[in-house]
Amino acid sequence: MDYEATLLMSEFVTHDVKRFVLSRPDGFSFTPGEGVELTIDEPGWRDAARPFTPTSLTEDRVVEFTIKAYPHEGVTQKLHGLNPGAALRLSKPFGTIRHRGPGIFIAGGAGITPFIAILRDLARRGKLAGHGLIFSNKTPADIICEKEFRHDLGDRCRFVCTATAAPGCEHRRIDEAYLRETVDDFGQNFYVCGPPGFLEAVTAALKGLGADPQALVFER
Repeated sequence: MDYEATLLMSEFVTHDVKRFVLSRPDGFSFTPGEGVELTIDEPGWRDAARPFTPTSLTEDRVVEFTIKAYPHEGVTQKLHGLNPGAALRLSKPFGTIRHRGPGIFIAGGAGITPFIAILRDLARRGKLAGHGLIFSNKTPADIICEKEFRHDLGDRCRFVCTATAAPGCEHRRIDEAYLRETVDDFGQNFYVCGPPGFLEAVTAALKGLGADPQALVFER
């Protein structure tokens, strides 16, 4: 691992997602959307690196991650149990998700994380015009950064819940029929991230509706 960092604080942002604030290592920089390999600098954990995406702004003096704990995934469970002062290591940034211009971000669950830094950077620079978000979760309780997205994107932000209906959240799945109903321009950029099945289904639906494969931005 290339950089050393210290956990400064963590807090829940949903029932199973925490925000982690780390000291920023000297020389560390990233482009919004890029990920890093993160490992816990403790015996038995140093070889258990996992990819996560910084959700802070590039100029922040700290590095933030927004990480979901999965029941059968040891690293995320261990991370959620860390106390301030814990030592962590970060790799050099990597990834193919970059902002290429106005378009629609389509995310499933924790797949929103690469888009958080991109959308925050656009909001900071006053460049959110022409961008939209479609964000799918199981229930409203699973939605990460809901208030922030609603504030920044207004009616260009749509929340979809697959398991339950709720005010402000459509009880649907993001499939070809849904995209046909809600998207009026398939010539724009589409940024897609989520579990493998979600990514495959959404990109196939977009291509079927006429989206240019070269305008689909996802982790390759």
